[in-house]
Amino acid sequence: MTDKAATTPLPEEPGILEFLAICDGFYPPDAVDAPVTQQRAWYDALCAQFDRPLPEGLMFQDEMLFVPIRRYRPARVRSEVILLYLHGGGFVVGSLDSHHSICAEIADYTGAELVSVDYRLAPEHVWPAQSDDCYGVMKQLIGSGRQVVLIGDSAGGNLAAGITLRARDEGLSGVAGQVLIYPALGGNLQSGSYLEMAQAPGLSTTDVAYYREILKAPQDEPVAHPLLARTLKGLPPAFITVAHFDPLRDDGWHYAERLRQAGVEVGFREEPQMVHAWLRARHMSDGAREGFKAVCEAVRRLAAPAGP
Repeated sequence: MTDKAATTPLPEEPGILEFLAICDGFYPPDAVDAPVTQQRAWYDALCAQFDRPLPEGLMFQDEMLFVPIRRYRPARVRSEVILLYLHGGGFVVGSLDSHHSICAEIADYTGAELVSVDYRLAPEHVWPAQSDDCYGVMKQLIGSGRQVVLIGDSAGGNLAAGITLRARDEGLSGVAGQVLIYPALGGNLQSGSYLEMAQAPGLSTTDVAYYREILKAPQDEPVAHPLLARTLKGLPPAFITVAHFDPLRDDGWHYAERLRQAGVEVGFREEPQMVHAWLRARHMSDGAREGFKAVCEAVRRLAAPAGP
């Protein structure tokens, strides 16, 4: 891994390089070596740096569904499907505030209500607390008579894929689709993009190993590591997007291929100049802007009244 890490390539797009420079000023590359409280403080400051004014007419409010949630309602609602957003942050950092403007913009673009979940974080709460929180919120939303499109980035992509598997296996209908954004799905840390992009900017393979260890999920549990699922048959339509300069890249690619082989409708996109967490660069990078538009279009299709 050392030789590969020494030659990890870098993107060339000016906008994403500017984004990375800003990130390094708030969140050091060795952040996982710091106490969790410090990691969260750095992450909160970083997220605030990239916050944006909310779309005109969009309303939001905080509620409790046994865990804190935030509901977003765009000025014009065009879909009865509700979006459920599960934030990234390695299961360690992140909150309702960290992805606030991202959630607002997705809701506004798609014309659908969106719920964001403030699930419990590790190390104070280890697996399956995060999965249980998100699954519980999803069950309540479906129980109210709504169909749900799941959206998650990074660790949130892991949670979205995992609770989609749970829903299928437990016979819970109502999941209209899943949108996985540079998801962590439990791939082999000793192969593929985990070697090629071992020292990629924004997330390293060592970081991924740290987040897996702190979560304490069983290594053979497919809900925690969806690539281990015996079969992906019977899952709802999916859209998966990955960043080229990201050790998690192959997780998304392999999952998309397995979905196709299982007969599941799936769209896949690899952003050639993007790094992990590029969602935050959507207002300063051409590649991130196009990638975010593709995500929003995929969500809109899955949430459309006539189906995907």
